Amino acid sequence: MARGSSGIVAGLTAAAMGAVGFLAYQASANAPDSVAVPKPEASSSAPAVPHDKPKNKKRPAALPAESGTGARVVYALGDRRVWLVDARGKVTRTFAVMPSSVSPRPETYKVRSRTGFIKGSDGVPIEHVVLFAMADGGVPVGFSAAQDGSMASPDPKLKTGGVRMKRADGDAMWTFATVGATVVVVP
Repeated sequence: MARGSSGIVAGLTAAAMGAVGFLAYQASANAPDSVAVPKPEASSSAPAVPHDKPKNKKRPAALPAESGTGARVVYALGDRRVWLVDARGKVTRTFAVMPSSVSPRPETYKVRSRTGFIKGSDGVPIEHVVLFAMADGGVPVGFSAAQDGSMASPDPKLKTGGVRMKRADGDAMWTFATVGATVVVVP
C-alpha cells in the first residue's frame, strides 16, 4: 500500500461506519417495539373536550396537582397539555396538544403499544403513535404527530382517539413513553 493511502482507507472506513450506524438508528426508530402488540385495555370515554380553547387560557407553569408520582406522562384534558415527568418528579418537557374527538376518562393507564408510522383513523399520515387506552366503541386513544406537522381540530363527526402534537413533541414522547410507561389523565 502506498504511503498516505492508509489514512484515506481509515477515513473511508470511518465514514462507512458512521453511515451504517445512522441507518441502524433510523431502522430501530421506525421498528415496532415488539412483534406481538398487546391490545389496549378498555376504558370508558370521558365527555368530549371542547376544541376551541383550553380551560386555562395562560400557559400552565406547574404540573397538575394529584397527577401521580415517579416517571409518567400527564395529560390534562381541560388544559390540552402534556407533561413528561422523570423518575425524580421533575418535568422534562411540557407542550400543548390537540385533543381527539373521543377522550379517555381521567385515570391512570399504561402505554400498551407503539407504532412508528401509520395512517390515522382520520386518514392523516402520522408518526410516533403511543397507544394507552381504549374508549367506548373500541376507539383506541393515543398520542401521535401528523407527518405534515398539522394539529387541526378533529372532525367531531368522526370518532377518533388521536391526541395530536407537534413533530418535535412527538419525538420527545416517542423517546419517553415506551411500552409499560405510566400515563395519567387528569380533568
